[in-house]
Amino acid sequence: MPSLRTALLQSSGRPGAVAENLKTLDEAAARAADTGARLLVAPELFLTGYAIGDAVPELAEPADGPGARAVAEIAVRHGLAVLYGYPERDGERIFNASQLIGPDGASLANYRKTHLFGCFEQEWFTPGEQTVVQADLDGIRIGLLICYDVEFPENVRAHALAGTDLLLVPTAQMHPFQFVAESVIPVRAFESQMYVAYVNRTGPEGEFEFVGLSCLAGPDGTVRTRAGRGEELVVGEVDPEFLAASRAANPYLNDRRPGLYGSLG
Repeated sequence: MPSLRTALLQSSGRPGAVAENLKTLDEAAARAADTGARLLVAPELFLTGYAIGDAVPELAEPADGPGARAVAEIAVRHGLAVLYGYPERDGERIFNASQLIGPDGASLANYRKTHLFGCFEQEWFTPGEQTVVQADLDGIRIGLLICYDVEFPENVRAHALAGTDLLLVPTAQMHPFQFVAESVIPVRAFESQMYVAYVNRTGPEGEFEFVGLSCLAGPDGTVRTRAGRGEELVVGEVDPEFLAASRAANPYLNDRRPGLYGSLG
């Protein structure tokens, strides 16, 4: 099975400017496609911006709203799948969500952040209730989490047990928590034997300072590609043959003793 070339778009776009952010996403998709990438991953709440305050209700939209339709056009135009973050409106509730659109423009998966970080998120968003959301792309089982979710090892292990090969984590990781990008993400990839694409915003935005450092970590705990602190598009390979060999050599999942862990619930 061939590798899945994956592009990580490290950018904060323009907070509050959906049309401008879609233009940035379109340009990144063109560049990613030129490298042979089949998947482009954008950061948390990329469609609208993160630090948008009381504009959240105004900019939130349904999963099949105009933003989704625009992203679908981008995916079809450039022949690759696109994962983007956005505020999802469902009736009176708003979720911090991410959606994976396939190369044919169809929605493959939609995920709602289950662990909300800080006062801003807890004020505006409703936490999601489904931990494991997956889709298949080119023979790779893809799972979705968002930012703070990946810092709970239980979430990643649940994905591992459900067969996730590549975990996509759009994020808005801010100072002084850069150690998550530097250290936690490679460990998560190793301990649960999967690839993890962690894709961050960058620079100042409202009261936040995003640290960049987006990465694709492999199941051996090594970082296959890493962005710096600024706007950047980086590309890495998700190799299913290497993943299978790594899982055979590192039997964490087979050696688990779930009967001992009941008290952790």
